[in-house]
Amino acid sequence: MSADLDIDAWLDELGYALAESRRRARAALEEAGLTRAGKQRMSVEKQQRAQELLATRFFRHCPQPDCTAFAQRSGREPIPCEPRSTCERCGGSDNQRAVTELVELCARRGFRKLVVVGGSPAVREELQRLVDGKLELRLVDGTHHRPVDRANADLEWADLCLLWGATELHHKVSMQYTNAVPALKRKILHVPKRGIAQLLASAVESLRQSKR
Repeated sequence: MSADLDIDAWLDELGYALAESRRRARAALEEAGLTRAGKQRMSVEKQQRAQELLATRFFRHCPQPDCTAFAQRSGREPIPCEPRSTCERCGGSDNQRAVTELVELCARRGFRKLVVVGGSPAVREELQRLVDGKLELRLVDGTHHRPVDRANADLEWADLCLLWGATELHHKVSMQYTNAVPALKRKILHVPKRGIAQLLASAVESLRQSKR
């Protein structure tokens, strides 16, 4: 059995499945002497060099405007990808795209600490996974009593606090935050939507409109 790679199949896996994207990727490989026109296979010994070359040369992006714009600012040559899961900015995920947008905007605003009150345990776990290491995150169970001093401590610590309505968020819990002093209440954003992407998109929209 040959240990060589099928070049087109390999490029498809990397996200260069669109005809023009594949053509540009192959041209880069040919310019570097890693393959030649018309050749269908490449030795596995060249695979790492070829992949590093493409990663240095191109920024793969999906059709989302923010991902396209980010690719254009990346310092590499933007190249449309397929499948969308190979997008270097969002990975083809609405949730991941929303996280990326929020993290980028928070960085520009000097924000680092985010409190989210509400959401089911499974959704909070997924949010933790998505945001882990990108922002400091404090997740509050919206079904358990939160003493007022703990709520105030959350608000004092946070740059932004999201009260996640339409999820598992009891009024007696959200009230501990909304009854805070005005200086702390400024940090609160009510989000009456369910999904992670909608939650974070609302936060992004609010921050863009806010002068804080």
